[in-house]
Amino acid sequence: MRPAHVYADLTPAQHLELVTALHGPWRVATRIVIVLLSASGMSAPEIAELLHYEPVTVRRWITRHTRDGINGLPDRPRSGRPRLGSPTLGHRIHTLLHTPKAWTTARLWRAARRPEMSLRTFYRRLREHASWRRPRLIAKGDPDHDTTCATIQARLAALPTGSVVLAEDETHLDLLPRVRSCWMPTGLRHRILTPGSNIRRTIHGAIDLTTGAWHHHVSVKNVSVVFCYFLQQVLDAYPDAPVVAVICDNGGTHHSGITRRWLAEHPRLLLIEGAKYSPQDNPVERVWAGLKHHIANTAPATMAGRVRQAHAYFRDRSTEQNLITAAPWTSPWLPEGFGQDFWPRA
Repeated sequence: MRPAHVYADLTPAQHLELVTALHGPWRVATRIVIVLLSASGMSAPEIAELLHYEPVTVRRWITRHTRDGINGLPDRPRSGRPRLGSPTLGHRIHTLLHTPKAWTTARLWRAARRPEMSLRTFYRRLREHASWRRPRLIAKGDPDHDTTCATIQARLAALPTGSVVLAEDETHLDLLPRVRSCWMPTGLRHRILTPGSNIRRTIHGAIDLTTGAWHHHVSVKNVSVVFCYFLQQVLDAYPDAPVVAVICDNGGTHHSGITRRWLAEHPRLLLIEGAKYSPQDNPVERVWAGLKHHIANTAPATMAGRVRQAHAYFRDRSTEQNLITAAPWTSPWLPEGFGQDFWPRA
């Protein structure tokens, strides 16, 4: 027994949806159907009535297929609307961005002589030549940098066997949280509580450039007396070393009268100051960067809690981790051939 005939029952909305699809995303397939229906003997007006096209459109696609085959049925490339703005707009944007300034989209649009386009369109043009990021702060440098570093290398190379060489620096520890970008759940922005008023502590730190041993001290202020106390702490850590050389920057506490008098009373400690305005030479700077990244986006209730964070960070790190972070072999302070056995110890 033959099955019953089945007919589609379409609502007006469904019929419109199918016709729209045939004329839209499935238009190339519709053109193939036009060619197949024409090959089966249907005329152009009949095909046009069936597929809701004009007869002239049906004839155009049949002719296109006859001439180019199936490769002629897809849409041909179109030029589209000409780009807004003059051809030199990109060059103007590029030239303006070479001048350091707090450039925003609106400010740059005004400086580019207000091209006739929306700010959103101008933003898309801007993205072709620039990216949104913060500038990098750099030290102005010391004109005698190379000479100073060569002098430091010579002094270190002349140290007796068993000497200890450390890099020293200071940084500030604030109760006010340091906020940095990080991953957050979509739709949620974490809120970090700020204190009523900021409280600051100073950390003196020094790393043994050979073994990676770390020494640090937290104080209320960075004054000469505290710096001398920290030097005494470092000196006591190496009682058998003939010389303990400490390389530091040119901070005021490093050459104050109090510090000079203390150094005269402790000849076993050799304090060497590096080049001016050259923090990139000091391996301890990278240790501070790791500490501040560790405590970022956290808000302890008290300054004692912040100090405990710093103590825990240094306590949980091994000497190997300290060396990897500080990377002292990249510093221009150290003489050629520097390594574990450069100053052999008993």
